[in-house]
Amino acid sequence: MSGAATLERRAVTELRASGRKLEGYAALFGSEARIGSFTETIAPGAFRSALTGDVLALLDHDQGKVLGRTRSGTLRLSEDTRGLAFSLDLPDTAAGRDVLALAERNDLGGMSFGFTVPKGGDSWSGERRTLRTIGLKEISVVQSWPAYPDTELALRSRHHDNDARRRRALILAEVSRAIG
Repeated sequence: MSGAATLERRAVTELRASGRKLEGYAALFGSEARIGSFTETIAPGAFRSALTGDVLALLDHDQGKVLGRTRSGTLRLSEDTRGLAFSLDLPDTAAGRDVLALAERNDLGGMSFGFTVPKGGDSWSGERRTLRTIGLKEISVVQSWPAYPDTELALRSRHHDNDARRRRALILAEVSRAIG
């Protein structure tokens, strides 16, 4: 293994539209998600270091459909007691108009986020993983089903108990509804 961090994705279904702005939470602290054979939670403060970097807002994790970014000020991120809050000014592009139309009809699937976990950024207790530091790369508006709470084939990280290194594997994650 090269040691490069693998991009992972998780999702939440809380968002609202107001004018050409989309707001909500891209992640919630303390909510449990069942990811294959393990349970995962996000600790408060996990996104703190990511708030100073350039984070993209995408449509369905598609790098060709940029909706905004923190560097330009069209995406604003903050942590509060609930999780990673966002406010996104939707562009007047085909993707932006599609998102706005779907949001107004309440047809969007939710929010998701793509991230890496730096060395020491997670901890394990048996089959429970806690994300303590997240290298946030992007948040995504998801048109259909987010990575969880529904079932999806996705790249997940799994702790390797024998040598304390993480190995990466493609697994079928059957995820229970962690966020109600």
